[in-house]
Amino acid sequence: MMITREPSYYGDETCSSYVIAGDFIFLAHHSEGHEKDDIEHQLVASFNNLRDSLYSAGASLEHLVQINLYLNDIKYFGAARDIFNHFFQKDGFPARMTTTTEFVNPTCLCMLDGIAYKK
Repeated sequence: MMITREPSYYGDETCSSYVIAGDFIFLAHHSEGHEKDDIEHQLVASFNNLRDSLYSAGASLEHLVQINLYLNDIKYFGAARDIFNHFFQKDGFPARMTTTTEFVNPTCLCMLDGIAYKK
């Protein structure tokens, strides 16, 4: 099995943006849009960033089989569901886990990671 590692998009050499192992693509944490204190803006920017990483790996959002959503406050869960509907409605939904946590970056409201499968 061949393993390919893509350097991080944010300059941290200790973490790949994604790792391809066989037919699986393991996506590291993706978070963007911190210039605005707005959950919808950050979620859309984070999804766009995740989608760009998948494209770079030769895949798309439809290849996601599992996604983890991290929120800094549970009050954002409803907005997150709306954003998921925007990105996945036509292709179906990946399995999802949602949790709350604190982030190292105090302006970060959300973060995504996941696993994609592409034969």
